Amino acid sequence: MTHATIRKIYEARLQAWAAARVPALRIAYQGDKFEPQAGETYLAAFTLPASVDSQDLQGAHRLYLGIFQVSIVTPAGKGAGSAEAIADELAALFPLNLRLTRDGMTVMVYTPVEPGPGISEDATYTVPVSFRYRSDTI
Repeated sequence: MTHATIRKIYEARLQAWAAARVPALRIAYQGDKFEPQAGETYLAAFTLPASVDSQDLQGAHRLYLGIFQVSIVTPAGKGAGSAEAIADELAALFPLNLRLTRDGMTVMVYTPVEPGPGISEDATYTVPVSFRYRSDTI
């Protein structure tokens, strides 16, 4: 049970939603090769783990904390509206206190989904959205 399990939990939920969405969205996962198409809106998913902690005297407890971030990448020059709408969809997909389980590990959305400032580049406009997660194991 590790941050890798947590990453897989959130990526699986994101992938199922993105594939079912109309229009569907492709996802660039950390460490995977990804070639964006010209004018494409896509997502980039990252897990930003914090240090693992233990809060019992026996050392049996493990506390996994971190941030799951999804960057919404849209074509430049079309405004922020489409990225903001997707950010709202992600907030509904990952509601506060959502608990998901895989391989005996349960992880919880620990803070509301929050968008960061938009990032303008020559060809893209990116809005990062993120939430903190928590998992306690014994």
